Amino acid sequence: MSNDRPWLKQYSAGVPANINPDEYRNLNEFIDASLKEYKNRKAFSCMGKEMSYKEVDKLSRDFGAYLHSRGLKPGDRIGLMMPNLLQYPIALFGAFRAGLVVVNTNPLYTPREMKHQFTDSDVKAIIIAENFAHNLEKVIGETNINTVIVTSLGEMLGMVKGTLVNFVVRYIKKLVPKFNIANTISFKDALKGGKKFTLPDFEDDPDRVILHQYTGGTTGVAKGAMLTNRNIVSNMLMIKAILTTRLTEDSERVLCPLPLYHIFAFTVNCLAMMAVGALSVLVTNPRDLDSIVKEFKKYPISLMTGVNTLYNGLLNHQPFRELDFSNLKISVGGGMAVQKSVAERWEKVTGCPITEGYGLTETSPVASVNPIDGGQRLGSVGVPAPSTDMRIVDEEGNILGPNQAGEIQIKGPQVMKGYYNRPQQTDDVLNDGWFSTGDIGEMMDDGYFRIVDRKKDMINVSGFNVYPNEIEDVLSMHPKVRESAAIGIPDPKSNEVVKIFVVRKDKSLTEKELIAHCRENLTGYKIPKSVEWRDELPKSNVGKILRRVLKEEEEAKS
Repeated sequence: MSNDRPWLKQYSAGVPANINPDEYRNLNEFIDASLKEYKNRKAFSCMGKEMSYKEVDKLSRDFGAYLHSRGLKPGDRIGLMMPNLLQYPIALFGAFRAGLVVVNTNPLYTPREMKHQFTDSDVKAIIIAENFAHNLEKVIGETNINTVIVTSLGEMLGMVKGTLVNFVVRYIKKLVPKFNIANTISFKDALKGGKKFTLPDFEDDPDRVILHQYTGGTTGVAKGAMLTNRNIVSNMLMIKAILTTRLTEDSERVLCPLPLYHIFAFTVNCLAMMAVGALSVLVTNPRDLDSIVKEFKKYPISLMTGVNTLYNGLLNHQPFRELDFSNLKISVGGGMAVQKSVAERWEKVTGCPITEGYGLTETSPVASVNPIDGGQRLGSVGVPAPSTDMRIVDEEGNILGPNQAGEIQIKGPQVMKGYYNRPQQTDDVLNDGWFSTGDIGEMMDDGYFRIVDRKKDMINVSGFNVYPNEIEDVLSMHPKVRESAAIGIPDPKSNEVVKIFVVRKDKSLTEKELIAHCRENLTGYKIPKSVEWRDELPKSNVGKILRRVLKEEEEAKS
């Protein structure tokens, strides 16, 4: 890494400039060490059921042995398709211990999206929640999947609670459509079967790909980012180095409302928190804000992760604002820009600032973060993580100085190996170890970075660049706005104009009032020319507002 790192002075004492990416030869070495060191601690909880590190160790070994007994060998791909359940870490660690490549899959995918991901990665086995098996049935014949393990939401919750949860999910809420897939096995039966077998040793070097994490589906065909042992171990150690100045080993309770199949929660919650023996409190349905309130009441939550829409939603949920936040040490924001107004309200309500960071699937994901012990700056994504370099370049690839907007490039041991079976697209974004993010940003004089917007989302009004984040940030300042999204729509005179989609907190808000608010805070060409009221906005599985969907809807009108 470069020696010219002016931002390092911004880190609080105890955060190193670099981590040792070879501290663990592979992720399995880290998993083994953590599960043994904290064997008497609680590792995960879900819907009130807790599971110790020792139990995770035993069950994941059994699960990995079962997978091996089914003929799966190191290097084969396995899909994990479920919400946050106790089954997830068991299946994940079992798959890794069997030498398989994990393909995390959003359970809300359509059959078309599932087929693409499973055929693109040549998935041979899948663990799927029964709620989504009907979609798998539609495409499994067009894939090479020959091992199907089906689980229910209540399967690991114990006899009484599990039976009750499954009854409600299946027969009251009717969330399990009928399906017919031959030769399936239940998760518990797979665990039982695995007890008869042992896991064989295999070569597990640092550069072995262990994860195909799909990305880019919102901008075209989804691509599998190939993440190696070294990528994941490095990023996990970076996160640990940054956060553990405020965390106490063997005593933390970490709320995980974001899905573990998403790279943010996967690395930060599921893996990095194991390094300090934390209890990860899994939230199965983050849209159910009352379930989050319930977990805060049950556990002294000391750290939570979230995206802007979740933080905003909780702030607008009265039962949440009435909670005791005295144990909350760190709130981490990622996945999308945290709006200034949301960050300010969050700190006022909880007494804990949101620590905003930045990263991508291709960077495992963390690339930069605000220092947690002072030095936090609203509107900034902080400084590069240990052992990470970031720079800003123009369209020709020339390196730009401070306070100039351009594309962000990242270099570090957490940067992916490439896109699976896509050499040209890999070459398009990787050059001499530098990853071109497609994000527009600026580096300030002291080394802090600021995200301006996604390159593809930029709006061009008469040759002027307009960034949706800025528009949305201004809209969020209005007390009657709950959430919003800005896109560019075609205009014969100015190429594009700004259109906004707004969910009102107060129905008395009028278009005239909102535009007047924008005029006070934005220059002329940035002011929205069109306003559309919505009851809700389209969101991704982690709550990120999907401008792409809004643009597609607009295009369909023309």
